[in-house]
Amino acid sequence: MAECRAELKLEVMDAAAKFTDNPDLRSVLVTSVLNLEKLDIDLYRGKHHWVPRTQRLFGGQIVGQALVAAAKSVTDHFHAHSLHCYFVRAGDPKVPVLYQVERTRDGRSFCVRSVKAIQHGQPILICQASFHMLQPSPLEHQFTMPTVPPPETLLTVEELIQNYLSDPKVADNTKQGLNKILADEVPIEIKPVNPPDFHSRVVMEPKQLFWVRARGHIGEEDMKLHCCVAAYVSDYSFLPTALLPYPKYRVKFIASLDHAMWFHSTFRTDQWMLYECESSWAGGSRGLVQGRLWRQDGVLAVSCAQEGVLRVKSVARSNL
Repeated sequence: MAECRAELKLEVMDAAAKFTDNPDLRSVLVTSVLNLEKLDIDLYRGKHHWVPRTQRLFGGQIVGQALVAAAKSVTDHFHAHSLHCYFVRAGDPKVPVLYQVERTRDGRSFCVRSVKAIQHGQPILICQASFHMLQPSPLEHQFTMPTVPPPETLLTVEELIQNYLSDPKVADNTKQGLNKILADEVPIEIKPVNPPDFHSRVVMEPKQLFWVRARGHIGEEDMKLHCCVAAYVSDYSFLPTALLPYPKYRVKFIASLDHAMWFHSTFRTDQWMLYECESSWAGGSRGLVQGRLWRQDGVLAVSCAQEGVLRVKSVARSNL
């Protein structure tokens, strides 16, 4: 596993370095992270390319791979419009994941697929995905995209961390945590609109905004693939939005319970998109978050929702 993560880190770093010079360089999200091996009709195998520090599989990759498997069973005329997933068991990073697709319904306008992600003979995720043949409609409305600085004026997470690490006021334990984040190379690029303050624990609203895009080139020819990449992106730093008002508590355990997405319009995940995240409720050791992915031109492309387990403990007063 360590060798696998090291290889992915080098691949991601190489892609990031060459992207501006070679627009044809394929994103590792396409070539590796969301690439499935076909074993039989409607049966696929996926490997892991990034394991979080929790040592459980990254939920976004499992959702994204499940949608890849489902999309392979529908014709090019149908595009994903929604998915609903339940995480039923923690993923084991030591073994691959099998994806078993059931063709639940094929209609003239809609197709429905059921996907089970399986390890050790048991499902770790159950996904229902629905596909729609695009149809014109006079009924159109959406929320208004928040007004934020453009991505070109903001720093990436890696650049922000490097700035914090150069500050002598940062505590040693904070530096250790930041260095661990830098070591966890992921195949997406993030630019926070309101970067967190690592110097102090400040109560914040349960809201966050950040620009996000896939590293490398994907292209505009395959909308199904962009939906799968968006599924991967949507789970990154999503549930922690519910923790922002509680700086006096440290996370003991955090895990996604379910994840839902609705795809509204065409988009490209290898171009900057604004991810608007907010948590409307927390209680009973659970938290609920909603998200919206906006294109730069103000079009609402994707809506998301997730509930997860949040178990915390008080931070020692001397650490505040």
